[in-house]
Amino acid sequence: MSIISLIIKREFIAKVRNKSFVVMTFLSPLLFVAIAIFIGYLSSMKAETKRIAIHDETGLFANDFVKQNKKKGEYKYLNLSEIDVRALKDSITKEDFSGLIVIPKTNNLKDLESKIEFISNNSPSISFIENTQDVIASKITKLNLEEAKLDTLAIQKAQSDVNIHLVKASGEESLKGLNEIKIAIGGAFGYLIMMFIIIYGNMVMRSVIEEKTNRIIEIIISSVKPFQLMIGKIVGTSLAGILQFMIWAIIGLGLMFAASAFFGVNVGPTARISPEMMQSAQHQLSGSAQMYIAELWNLPIASIIIGFVIYFIGGYFLYSSFYAAIGAAVDNQTDSQQFLLPILMPLILSVYIGFFTVVNDPHGTVAVVFSMIPLTSPIVMLMRIPFGVPWWQIAISVSLLFATFFLVVWFAAKIYRVGILMYGKKPTWKELYKWLKY
Repeated sequence: MSIISLIIKREFIAKVRNKSFVVMTFLSPLLFVAIAIFIGYLSSMKAETKRIAIHDETGLFANDFVKQNKKKGEYKYLNLSEIDVRALKDSITKEDFSGLIVIPKTNNLKDLESKIEFISNNSPSISFIENTQDVIASKITKLNLEEAKLDTLAIQKAQSDVNIHLVKASGEESLKGLNEIKIAIGGAFGYLIMMFIIIYGNMVMRSVIEEKTNRIIEIIISSVKPFQLMIGKIVGTSLAGILQFMIWAIIGLGLMFAASAFFGVNVGPTARISPEMMQSAQHQLSGSAQMYIAELWNLPIASIIIGFVIYFIGGYFLYSSFYAAIGAAVDNQTDSQQFLLPILMPLILSVYIGFFTVVNDPHGTVAVVFSMIPLTSPIVMLMRIPFGVPWWQIAISVSLLFATFFLVVWFAAKIYRVGILMYGKKPTWKELYKWLKY
């Protein structure tokens, strides 16, 4: 067995036998589910009802606001137009009410548009202001139409409510919000890659720093070349990460099969829902869940999973080379902070590009270019794959990624070889550049 294989085996076994690794492997999916349930529970909780006083001197708008109470929303409107506005303002100061809408009496409706006030101790939400403006604007519009002697009932009947049905070129009915689901899936995998790179990259760096600080590295280097040690640490840790991901994938697919069985969806590459079922199920919650789950199974799941593994390996190898070089150059984690920011910036950039560009134009120039650049491709390309990416683009992206990895390893090995035996001195960017020339 080669020396690199022995190092890989040692690193892999050391990571897998770690108690925290075992616990988090099986506990993490449960934590994600628990957090999702907790967030759903929090979002379903009703906020405390806020009382809004209305002082309407025109007598035209108060009833329209009071009708909003039937919706049982977050706000309760009270018509207090008979009470003096100064007393109501004092009530706001004493926090008897959350806010006060003051509608003064004017000579015409046009002047009224800019004279309405909302008084409160705290700034209101944008949704509340927009809803208030909509109520008042709708009433003023109706009054203007009546003043112009136009038939408001006829105008109301003439208004159209358009509901566009999405249909695929194959004739099957599609669903709204699928793009958002695709970017959520791609974003989740991309975010996982970023977290894995950071977590396992730091693990490699800590391992190097620990061995260097304990002077164990001096004994190891006497039998192993620095390049072999670096490659062994990177590959061994990546295999542990892949094992952890495979366990998570099995648990996730198991939950997806359970959800499919619960909603009665036939899964598989040939699973389809007939147009008749699609039409009849639109009015039922369970039917909607069926359609969305069926559409999820129609996504290129195999491509997403294979792409995740490939880009995880390539991205992890690439960034772990940086982490290993940094670990060899410094004596403790505190000194490593100045070198970590340039490494993290491309990862953060790729996440922002994915969410702000890929979701709107997955095949646009910006998305395609950054899915080819090796430092950003592991995340951006994964966000594009659910939308369907030509195989040649994936091939070019993967080739560039691994070619860059070998180039970076060559440079990182030079820093690793010199820095692994350097003690008691904080390296600078200038010194790292000098090490590259040795």
